[in-house]
Amino acid sequence: MKIILLAAFCIATMQCFCQQEKTPNVFIITTDGFRWQEIFNGADSAILNNPLYVKDTALLKQLFWDTNIDERRKMLLPFIWKTLARQGAVYGNRNFDNKVTVTNPYRFSYAGYNEIFTGYPDPAVITNSKKWNANKNVLEFLNEQPEYTNKVAAFTSWNLFDYIFNKPKSGFYLNSGYKTIEHDSLSDTEILTNGIQQYAMDNVQHTRNDMLTFVTAKEYIQLQHPKVVYIGFGETDEYAHSGKYDEYLQSAHLFDEYLAQLWYLVNKDPFYKNNTSFIITTDHGRGQKTNTWIRHDMFTTGSKNTWLMTLGPQFENKGEAKNKDEIFTAQMAQTVARLTGFDFTSDHPVADALTIQSVAKTVAK
Repeated sequence: MKIILLAAFCIATMQCFCQQEKTPNVFIITTDGFRWQEIFNGADSAILNNPLYVKDTALLKQLFWDTNIDERRKMLLPFIWKTLARQGAVYGNRNFDNKVTVTNPYRFSYAGYNEIFTGYPDPAVITNSKKWNANKNVLEFLNEQPEYTNKVAAFTSWNLFDYIFNKPKSGFYLNSGYKTIEHDSLSDTEILTNGIQQYAMDNVQHTRNDMLTFVTAKEYIQLQHPKVVYIGFGETDEYAHSGKYDEYLQSAHLFDEYLAQLWYLVNKDPFYKNNTSFIITTDHGRGQKTNTWIRHDMFTTGSKNTWLMTLGPQFENKGEAKNKDEIFTAQMAQTVARLTGFDFTSDHPVADALTIQSVAKTVAK
């Protein structure tokens, strides 16, 4: 009898473990304020040839210019156009009237990230200020579900995410800006990164170097295996505001490399392989003219125009979307929840998930 009971216990435990492992993993990845124009058209020749924004136009052309649009965008974003677009989907090419649109009226970062993660374009979120966000976000919601408790993590270059995610009450692991990496049993890489960050803090402001954010996130992912991960990069927006188009393009090129490494990571790790989906987007657009690309706000045309990429087993393989359609940033939060099998509910409104017709295989109800 003892042997039978022990066997039954072992079988039940294994079934529970297998069920836990089968719950989907989701990575949400953003790069701040990166325009749809560079995603789909590659480098903008009008800006590329303007010495006001580029120190060495000849060199930048060698790196990122070709007269053929398909080749040009591959030069800038090789992983996105050689791998992701073949295995996943890319939305937001307004040349084909395929749109991804911010619905908050302000079109700056705090409002954009609030919209992405809460599903609610809150009209009260009107500045990029250090104010605790009263709106519940989908990462906080998932961390409350038994299948995902203590398995949600976020890593961001911009230090304001402590406030956007309301860190004191959200409950999930968050490392933003140049904050020290803190958790049990730091690896040698994490200890070294902490040392570099401490040294770098003497010369930086509110946004951490994206490479440090990437290293911090990648190391945590490999060691801790969180099931829901957000990584928010920030240098594209920083360099755009500074009017440095050459650095803006270089940052976008590095972002593409980070995506490639993350996709390779999840496909070589049995914990993530064939069970991890990527949602990749941005928080707002930018001005669409040569003299307005450096800024974004409610008065700058183009600021509401964004883009979306999806990749992984739960998404359709559609390549570059060229049909007339429109997706809204506010739909991302409920989409993330539905991918994990939940309905995201809060005391504020939450926009509907993306439908099966537009993006996902499994999120439609």
